[in-house]
Amino acid sequence: MSLVDVILTRRSIRVYEKRKVPESVLNKILEAGRQAPSASNRQPWHFIVVTDDELKEKLSQGRWNKFIKDSAFTIIGCGYVGSPYGRKWSTIDTTIALQNMVIAAWALGVGSCWIGDFKEEEVKRLFEIPDDWKVVALVSFGYPAEKVGSRWKKPLTEIVSYNKF
Repeated sequence: MSLVDVILTRRSIRVYEKRKVPESVLNKILEAGRQAPSASNRQPWHFIVVTDDELKEKLSQGRWNKFIKDSAFTIIGCGYVGSPYGRKWSTIDTTIALQNMVIAAWALGVGSCWIGDFKEEEVKRLFEIPDDWKVVALVSFGYPAEKVGSRWKKPLTEIVSYNKF
């Protein structure tokens, strides 16, 4: 599958098979994040890979996050905010790295779901994340348990203009 096909077919996956993702596949996903661009190449990110079932259960306490407990692993993406640069750019840079991981995972047959609805202070406490780091997002990963179809998207004519808004 071409990279464009990977991007065009990727969907959020919330139902996972009960099997582990091999370490070699996980490392390719993490490497895709590590290779992401960042402003001034500062790489202001840190990723916590959560594989422990008890910890995944605790992360799944949110109203919309029940599926985390069934994921093979969940990545907590953190951005460094302990400097003026970090406060301005680390969320964007960390998001780019996480998106690289999401796309790489799909290319490797692993589904994922981006999670933006979480209690940051609870996550920081549970995973001992320092104060000068922000939890940007959680992303759950695992092999899809069911086939996913296409999803409606706005046409380009609604979201793109040239030379002016």
